[in-house]
Amino acid sequence: MLICPQCKFENPNSNKFCQSCGTSLTHKTCQQCGASVVLNAQFCHECGAECGPIWWAIIAQTVPMARVGEAKTQENASTGESNLAGWRPTVGSVRSPYVAGSYLDPQQRYQLLTDLPEKETIAANVEVKVRVLDCQPYQISPIEAMLENESPGLMESLGKNGIPQLAKAYIQLQSEIQPGIPLIHDAWEQDNMQVVLLDDRTNWRLLLDVWQDDTTSPLQILHWCYQMTQLWAILELVNCRQSLLELSNLRLDEDQTLALQRLYTDPLPNEYVPPITLKALGRVWQTLFRQSQKTQFGLIVQMLEDLETDKIETLAQLRSRLETIASELETPPVINYSSVTDTDSAATILQSDYGEDTIGKNDDTPTMVLSMQLSSLEDAGRTDVGRQRRHNEDYFGIEAKIQKLEYPKSRVLQARGLYILCDGMGGHAGGEIASELAVNTLRQYFQDYWVTNQLPTEKEIHTAISLANQTIYTVNQQEGRSGVGRMGTTLVMLLLQENQAVVAHVGDSRLYRLTRKRGLEQVTVDHEVGQREIKRGVEPSLAYARSDAYQLTQALGPRDESAIEPDVEFFEINEDTLLLLASDGLSDNDLLETHWQTHLEPLLSSSTSLESGVNNLIDLANQYNGHDNITAILIRVKVRPNQESFQ
Repeated sequence: MLICPQCKFENPNSNKFCQSCGTSLTHKTCQQCGASVVLNAQFCHECGAECGPIWWAIIAQTVPMARVGEAKTQENASTGESNLAGWRPTVGSVRSPYVAGSYLDPQQRYQLLTDLPEKETIAANVEVKVRVLDCQPYQISPIEAMLENESPGLMESLGKNGIPQLAKAYIQLQSEIQPGIPLIHDAWEQDNMQVVLLDDRTNWRLLLDVWQDDTTSPLQILHWCYQMTQLWAILELVNCRQSLLELSNLRLDEDQTLALQRLYTDPLPNEYVPPITLKALGRVWQTLFRQSQKTQFGLIVQMLEDLETDKIETLAQLRSRLETIASELETPPVINYSSVTDTDSAATILQSDYGEDTIGKNDDTPTMVLSMQLSSLEDAGRTDVGRQRRHNEDYFGIEAKIQKLEYPKSRVLQARGLYILCDGMGGHAGGEIASELAVNTLRQYFQDYWVTNQLPTEKEIHTAISLANQTIYTVNQQEGRSGVGRMGTTLVMLLLQENQAVVAHVGDSRLYRLTRKRGLEQVTVDHEVGQREIKRGVEPSLAYARSDAYQLTQALGPRDESAIEPDVEFFEINEDTLLLLASDGLSDNDLLETHWQTHLEPLLSSSTSLESGVNNLIDLANQYNGHDNITAILIRVKVRPNQESFQ
């Protein structure tokens, strides 16, 4: 079946267009320029950008292979296929026949992008690695189908479906969503040969290269060491700790988060090969310091010595030592021996991307925390009238100020952002006036009174919202509006100062937060009858059985300030985060909860365009909702350990 890239509808293989939304199934969209490109093209014909998808293929075998008589076997002579199906067991090894443009699989889906080396041999226990172009990217692979329909007997069923042993560790970890592990796309076993296709991370930066950079602080190095201890526990479950012991396998993504290029299976211990222990991890750290010519400070030296002499034997002991070192480097110390939440000030879990709950971490295990600082801030917004309304009563405003301070060994980003979204009510010349009045009143207030490098207080935010409410209320009174003719608006407002944030809202416009660790979260709770009843103790099913369940309990403008009780919540951004302000035209019918993995999660990456992301959200809402105006504001916040706190 063909999976539509836009709406994820399942189409027959013969379809040229998605029968649900009409998207082309014979072309793909260039992420750089938006041009339509045929599926089997590696590069865009308009801008020349590589527009894949590209996979990294690992080819391995246990029995040497050779072309039978350098001619096609009888079974594939009629097809003229040039692929691995023609390999047969033989003695010794010979030169691989693969050249760029030939296919890796019998179905002619995965095309080699480069020749294998001229004298490359494919022998027993030797691996060949090569990049391949997916010429049928909308076709779901067997691995993807199995993971999508995951069952308790998934691992047991792999052998029955021709899945090679080489792929099983990836599948087991991918089902647990471990971001440090490369994603597996496809795998098969044929003629004593195993093929695994992975996320292509060959162009990701080597940890060693960044480790030795002059701007890399000891805190950042501790950050990576701690990530390694977390990955160690995960990899131990599948006997792949060797993956952390190969320097060339240690990579960093665009957010400087540790990731593996591939998995390596632990060697079986024998009289010549001792079992793998934490001592081996300590030796990797020693090698990183030595090859990077980075000076080891006293506390690190002592820790490495204790690892080598078995004074540190467990992960808990090693993490505790890393936490102690971090506390010495931080000012003030920020070691927290209780649970850490998003509301802890000036601190963050050292590595939030690898959910420790998935590897059996006890709740009372010490958690390492570090100060974080802003590394980038981007935003984009758009509003659309929708498919049924004649007038757009939504209104939004964005004000962001970014200042970079560059020094020889550090870079500091100072940023402030004000994001306001209002969904008006009261009909044409009512709702759109109210929403615009609210946005402009709030923007002017904060221009006048937000003058320090700190977020406004809760009292100041309440004052601003009361002023916006009074502005609309006064117009209602002056124009003698009554009943449903009184104009009003919802409000959701986000204020950012570096990595500190506060959200305030009235009505049912929402703020969502997306992180790799937690997934999608709805931060605000709608001010509507159903939610009011739930707060009073009514069961949700009964609360929303009411005919007025979705009626608003608060809005700016219809009544005086005594009827307004905005919710205000402060929080700290401790990990890379995507924030979304949405009117109900976008959030209705659980649209975001259903499609966040396809329309929001990719936007966590700096390589994706927020402008395109907003446009895709509008298109999605028009496709599935469309009954109301639609507004979305996206904010991408990137953070990193605070080097300025290091002494």
